[in-house]
Amino acid sequence: MQLTNPMVPASPLILDSLPSPALPDGACPRRARMRLDLLLLAIEALDTSGSEAILMIVRELELDSVVPDRVALWRMRNTNFLRRVAQQQPLTLVEGKAIVVVIGFLARRLTGVIRQYVLTQQQLIEQGKGAENDFYLASYLERFRTHFKARMNVSRSAEMGYGEPDAVNALALELLSQLLFCTGTSGMQRLWISLFDGEVA
Repeated sequence: MQLTNPMVPASPLILDSLPSPALPDGACPRRARMRLDLLLLAIEALDTSGSEAILMIVRELELDSVVPDRVALWRMRNTNFLRRVAQQQPLTLVEGKAIVVVIGFLARRLTGVIRQYVLTQQQLIEQGKGAENDFYLASYLERFRTHFKARMNVSRSAEMGYGEPDAVNALALELLSQLLFCTGTSGMQRLWISLFDGEVA
């Protein structure tokens, strides 16, 4: 009698909207892992419920088979080489897709706040003023710097150009623009594809 192999669970259907790039090892490249974790960090600075909001979206979108619990999410985020406790394990394409979908849905829920902060920053630049002149934008930057300092390796961050508060502020503002980019038509797809620029021949 011939025995059949146990069926491997299919990835959630919501991930099918994101293409699978042809990569040699079938895993997300280093730059993509960093960018995904930093986008989640920006969301945590915008939404004080932090990782709870992320896990809630995971359950709502039925992505539990990819991100089963908090430990799994922690492991995925620690594939970012900037982390204090960086993991050597790869971030699979399916895991990367799940994170992009989560980022996209959370960004849409925060669209009003993100758009207002981006607009405020543009107005401050036109007026020749810094972000510290707006209470809400300054509060976001302070929370982002606090999260960044607590979770990222100082020496690795400095190597990437994020050794000074002003550089971290610039990163936080750049991430806001990227999150706003995610809220548009096909935003998740465009974010996903952008992660592999220069990685796929």
